[in-house]
Amino acid sequence: MKLVKSLLLGSAAGIAAVAGAQAADLPSRKAAPVEYVRVCNTWGAGFFYIPGTDTCIRIGGRVRAEYTFGERWNRGQDSYGTRARGRIYVDARNQTAYGTLRTFIRYDVTTSTGSYRYGGFNAGANRFSGVNGVTQDSAVNLDKAFVQFGPITAGKAQSFYDFYANDYGFSVVRTSDRSPNLLAYTATFGGGFSATLSLEDAKTTGRLPSVIAYEGSTYPDVVASLRVDQGWGSAQLSAAIGDRGVYSSPYAGGTGYSKDEMGWAIQAGVKINLPMLAAGDALFLQAGYADGALEYLGWGTAGYGRLPAYNVANYGVNAFGNIKSNTGYNIVAALRHYWTPTIRSDIYGSYSALQTNDAILINGVARDFDPKELLVAANLVWSPVSGLDLGVEVLYSRTEYGVRVPDAKAFAVNGRTIKSDDAWTGRLRIQRDF
Repeated sequence: MKLVKSLLLGSAAGIAAVAGAQAADLPSRKAAPVEYVRVCNTWGAGFFYIPGTDTCIRIGGRVRAEYTFGERWNRGQDSYGTRARGRIYVDARNQTAYGTLRTFIRYDVTTSTGSYRYGGFNAGANRFSGVNGVTQDSAVNLDKAFVQFGPITAGKAQSFYDFYANDYGFSVVRTSDRSPNLLAYTATFGGGFSATLSLEDAKTTGRLPSVIAYEGSTYPDVVASLRVDQGWGSAQLSAAIGDRGVYSSPYAGGTGYSKDEMGWAIQAGVKINLPMLAAGDALFLQAGYADGALEYLGWGTAGYGRLPAYNVANYGVNAFGNIKSNTGYNIVAALRHYWTPTIRSDIYGSYSALQTNDAILINGVARDFDPKELLVAANLVWSPVSGLDLGVEVLYSRTEYGVRVPDAKAFAVNGRTIKSDDAWTGRLRIQRDF
């Protein structure tokens, strides 16, 4: 019996030894480390590291539903309009030995109906558009696409001329708010001071079948700005100058010719933070002047946007065929006030006036339009949760002309003219930012 027990124990020990030796010969495999997404706090909330890199990225967007009701200008138009807009953006940044490297891209996709299809401010006096409420399906707009490498900015970005670029409110006012293709260099001096020199595409149009129109430009606009950003707010002085190719057809006995003309603009603005009223309160004040470059006042290049298009442009031609630049100025003010941390109001407006030098023949007499425009708006916005805005807004618009023009509200009645017109418009907006 003892012999049998010894044999069994010896056999078991031998098998265990052999099994252990074979297991030791098997290759060892360890689990690969998991690459978790890490939060990046360098540039604020919402950024995270792209796994395996030192680049921080933020992905965000917006959905906006908007409804407007205003005055009906003629039988071919609607008194209301709707708009749905979706936005998506990607912001990627990382630190380098030469400064921050940033890449930003933002797309907007918009569907509009009714009075949103007329363009302009949706409350402009004396419209002539016969467009009715046809749906505009999925209009895609590349709003921004630029690279910043240290002091260099290249691509499609906000113009360095702009200061108050419709920062507040649902509507827009007469101010420069452009995102052209550009190439810029920004120097920083400490204490919040900076200076920028930028080459920017001008807002040009093709040759039009009118008395005077733009031709090609020889070089881009040169924009320069001086800026300061500190705890009390911000201030900026900016200027732009550029070439405008101008074509003049024979008119009123003139010979007509084509030539290059210089256009320029200058603007000054200040933003004052008002924490003594409420956290987040701020006031914008801004004024600008332009000679031959009315787009820097917020007016259209080959016309006055929502004014009657009597073959107007940024340059006028007189009876002798001489070209004289149109000039103008604008004044902008905007106030944001928080009644509570979740309820705020924007009160804002603009006043602008042009000396057009168009010499348009009206009843056989050459007259200038010289429009003057007032835009004033106010809203009330409730943000019940972070990123969600529910708001209503009212906009008043008044335009006065230097000559009598046909009354669009009586478009079918020949001979009826007016010297001024005004309009009210209301809007409802529901918007979610994420």
